[in-house]
Amino acid sequence: MDDVQFYRANKKPFGAFSNLYRREIVFEGEIYQTSEHAYQAGKARKESVKKWLMEAPSPSLLAMAAHGLYYWDVAPGWSKLKFERMRAILHAKFTQHEDLKELLLSTGDARLVETATVDNAVNRLWGEVKGVGQNTLGVMLMDLRSELQSNDKCDEEAVSVKAA
Repeated sequence: MDDVQFYRANKKPFGAFSNLYRREIVFEGEIYQTSEHAYQAGKARKESVKKWLMEAPSPSLLAMAAHGLYYWDVAPGWSKLKFERMRAILHAKFTQHEDLKELLLSTGDARLVETATVDNAVNRLWGEVKGVGQNTLGVMLMDLRSELQSNDKCDEEAVSVKAA
């Protein structure tokens, strides 16, 4: 495998890597419909704005609404906090669901790329558009995959030691 590309949540098998993929996660003691919900919940400065975002009828409409928030509705320091939040959310998503963890691990050492079609700053930050972008989500998924691979190796070694 060279690159594993993903974008649309409903496109099998790797659509599950999208934050819009419909799979509940528990994060910070709350249950969220998707990882996008968990991520965007941290963006809102006020509880009323968070509640409004969480009531969006779909993950894609939630993302659109959250991207359109006025700066005074965004939590202070969001531009710095958002990356650590996303890492923690991805960890929750892929450790709470064994099938998603296995899917991520099945990609081996392939480069994971969120490939968007609409060229804008958000899509170039989190993914790539026509090969251009930072692919931050893909990089975070590859980092998580490496962590999970290391943990699995440590678990296997512990079992080997116990068996011997």
